Amino acid sequence: MDKVIYAIGDVHGRDDLLGELHEHIRNHHQLVHSGRDAEVIHVGDYIDRGPQSLEVIERLMSGLDGFQTTCLLGNHEAMLLECLATDNRQAWYTWLSNGGEETLTSFGMSLRFGGYDPDELRESLGEPRTSWLEALPLHRTVDPYLFVHAGIAPGVPINEQRPKDLLWIRSRFLDSDEDHGHVVVHGHTPAYEPVVKANRICIDTGAASNGPLTAVVLDGNAPPVFLRASGRPY
Repeated sequence: MDKVIYAIGDVHGRDDLLGELHEHIRNHHQLVHSGRDAEVIHVGDYIDRGPQSLEVIERLMSGLDGFQTTCLLGNHEAMLLECLATDNRQAWYTWLSNGGEETLTSFGMSLRFGGYDPDELRESLGEPRTSWLEALPLHRTVDPYLFVHAGIAPGVPINEQRPKDLLWIRSRFLDSDEDHGHVVVHGHTPAYEPVVKANRICIDTGAASNGPLTAVVLDGNAPPVFLRASGRPY
């Protein structure tokens, strides 16, 4: 690796923690890796559950000065995008029951006086933010690491993976000891501490439920280092 990677777990509307963690990354890079190229990779789930989804999106769209920034699609962004395309009650119920109501509130939209209206949602979100969400990639590879939201289907080449697995997979991936060809860095399945195994690193530490927001610092074959913004009630 010619550059340092800072990968950040699931944010879920906690812009307060994201701003704090970005500042930790700036300070750490200046202190430990000054002068080296660096990339910040966010592994998805920027919205829902927390109160600041709109602010999180705007912060991510602006990027982090001095760092290349990559934002991947998470399953929560995928649920929002589905609702932008349909008024199907089940699609909207799935999103809203998984924290989408808090996201609507941050957009200034209420369902109190109407039905499930994708046009109103698109207007509330705004075209620049909608276009940004629609362009989010599903994965990013920086050898020896593969970054993705939920994980991968074991034994399947990355270009043959189903989007559903990349966004939603759990047990089949989490229970696998298989060598995936890369160390998979992912979120989606929260634990209070990061999970480090030979074939994967999980960095979702429960920011959505007042846990910390975590970043892993990856520098070639050096052991991973973790930075965190402490969880606190909202």
